[in-house]
Amino acid sequence: METMTQITAGAVKALRDRTGAGMMDCKRALIESEGDTERAIDLLRKAGAAKAAKREARAVSEGTVRIAMRDRSASMVEVLSETDFVARSEAFEDFSRQLADRLFDLPVPDGEIVQGDALLQLKGGGAIESHLNELRVQVGENVQVGRAVRYDLGAHGAFASYVHFGSRIGVLLEVSDPGDAALEAARGIAMHAAATNPRGVSPDDIPEAEVERERKLLTEQALEQGKPASITEKIVEGRMRKFYEENALLWQAYVRDPDLKVKDVLRKAGDDLAVRRFTRFEVGG
Repeated sequence: METMTQITAGAVKALRDRTGAGMMDCKRALIESEGDTERAIDLLRKAGAAKAAKREARAVSEGTVRIAMRDRSASMVEVLSETDFVARSEAFEDFSRQLADRLFDLPVPDGEIVQGDALLQLKGGGAIESHLNELRVQVGENVQVGRAVRYDLGAHGAFASYVHFGSRIGVLLEVSDPGDAALEAARGIAMHAAATNPRGVSPDDIPEAEVERERKLLTEQALEQGKPASITEKIVEGRMRKFYEENALLWQAYVRDPDLKVKDVLRKAGDDLAVRRFTRFEVGG
């Protein structure tokens, strides 16, 4: 007569520590594998992959933004979860941190925002996907890579970054001067961009479709208000200037000193100091 393999509480705990799976799942896997820990791990991974596939359909609205620096490169990633509780867990934070570091070794084009699904399809993305599935099993939630971007530094430039309290908003920014005054200004401007969500560095950087949509709306509003056609164009241009002041980084009033424009802050830090580019991520944005 066959006897059931005795599974000790210590063996269950050891398997849980290695895999992060639930206690009952670990016990069932050890029973099925007749106490073979390595086989039990394989069983848990198979079961976890099936569960993870089901979880992928569940909505993710929480998460974190993580920024990393290495040599002359900088990376920023957005990782999403279902709940804030999981987003603040050690396992989730470790995955986010490792992903930001891993971005330096992937064939990610400089400055291009890569969506999560596309990132996992890159050479080397398979290992990230495996880690992601393991994390889903461990935390019991749908976890997704939202977006990622990597900057490779241009000549004589410098990076500045800012992650807002709670890690839900992050800004990565490149300026044209690595000096102390330039870096101090750049850090302040990165924080400013986190607060104001500009659409581009200058009016020329705002997507043309957005500009044309705004211009069309303002023109229609002016005509509906009965404004003469002879002055409608001037009215629209005046209102478009306000649009640029609200949406172009250099034209915005600086949050730390609204009497200054961001371009004034740059000028005070250095005559030729310029913001070359920036990217802003907001969880779920």
